[in-house]
Amino acid sequence: MLNENLGIFYALLGAALAAFLAGSGSAIGVGMGGRAAAGVLTEKPELFAKVLILQLLPGTQGIYGLLVAFVVLGKIGILNGTAPDAAKGLLFLAACLPIGVAGLVSAIHQGKASVAAISLLAKRPSSFGRAMLLPAMVETYAILALLVSLLTVSRL
Repeated sequence: MLNENLGIFYALLGAALAAFLAGSGSAIGVGMGGRAAAGVLTEKPELFAKVLILQLLPGTQGIYGLLVAFVVLGKIGILNGTAPDAAKGLLFLAACLPIGVAGLVSAIHQGKASVAAISLLAKRPSSFGRAMLLPAMVETYAILALLVSLLTVSRL
């Protein structure tokens, strides 16, 4: 019984890790940004829209992880009852790790960059474009991990 379900277990574990790790990183990063935004808004409520954008930037990694998880669920046929063998299940697990791990790490660091950008905005409200560029650069690595995961899953 266990052997016949091993493939689906590995594939589901990969999908869960992609969503959980990237989503956890996003929650941490957005939380950091939210704390910084709340501090700025006590003094400068007119900056609400700008600090909200900066706060939300680390949330994209969670979306990327969820996207990969949904693609895996679609590929393994979870809704129609088909299941991959153990080897293919392990391949799905491996394909999910780039966005899971890179999403976790990059979202946390993007949150830190967002905090710094929010602090910059508090002192120089006219520097929104420059402030937004700083955490957006961290996004590059999450996008690269997303591409690796999606390209790998699509080939399975």
